[in-house]
Amino acid sequence: MAKAPRGKKYSSTNEPQVAAEKHMKSVFKFNTDLGQHILKNPLIAQGIVDKAGIKPSDIVLEVGPGTGNLTVRILEQARKVVAVEMDPRMGAELTKRVHGTPGEKKLEILLGDFMKTELPYFDICISNTPYQISSPLVFKLINQPRPPRVSILMFQREFALRLLARPGDSLYCRLSANVQMWANVTHIMKVGKNNFRPPPQVESSVVRIEIKNPRPQVDFNEWDGLLRIVFVRKNRTIAAGFKSSSVLEILEKNYKTWLATVDDGAMMDDSTSKKHGDYLDVVKQKI
Repeated sequence: MAKAPRGKKYSSTNEPQVAAEKHMKSVFKFNTDLGQHILKNPLIAQGIVDKAGIKPSDIVLEVGPGTGNLTVRILEQARKVVAVEMDPRMGAELTKRVHGTPGEKKLEILLGDFMKTELPYFDICISNTPYQISSPLVFKLINQPRPPRVSILMFQREFALRLLARPGDSLYCRLSANVQMWANVTHIMKVGKNNFRPPPQVESSVVRIEIKNPRPQVDFNEWDGLLRIVFVRKNRTIAAGFKSSSVLEILEKNYKTWLATVDDGAMMDDSTSKKHGDYLDVVKQKI
């Protein structure tokens, strides 16, 4: 008995995908400055969607849908897809692709810069991320008033490894510490550059980000400011970081602000320091 061709089970989705890619290639050139590297491997696209664990009631945010190779698969499982696309040409092509399909009424396309777009409520984020917005995208997701239950994101391999790095690893950095304060990050799969059209210059990885629940009771801006001091230079001690002139100026300013907010008794207790030494000396003593 003859064997069925490999990939046959995806034919219903693959044929429109191939047609869409051929049409796109003939119509215009992909803008790699906008991170337009279209994921063309249907098995990887399906694997990304499956790892999201989409429920029929879920609203899914997709950043950078491109020709819709991920979008059409998400539409099969989600209640609604909100796709944020920077390039109007891509938005038009995606609209054409889903026209007349069951997913047409479930798709909302928001044209514009993701970082400047006010996002509606969503349960899950899936993105073949334009690499130039990798870090801003992660922190925008983390800082949503109601962050997504899970995010499945494609990143440049090195960026993904920094997200995953643990204390003591050579790649552990401010990004690692910052994201891991708010979320659990796991690696899903490596993706070679030949799985994209046009191929990027670097390899990629897909990661899963799940926001911690309950959320740590830490002010994001204060934590981020602390990490900027701690990671100002590689292989430098924390104490040395706090003793640099620029950091001391910030600490002195913050100390003055704190003194202005405490009660009168605390202000009186600190009056001696104000008379016999400046604020900076007090700050140095407290480090």
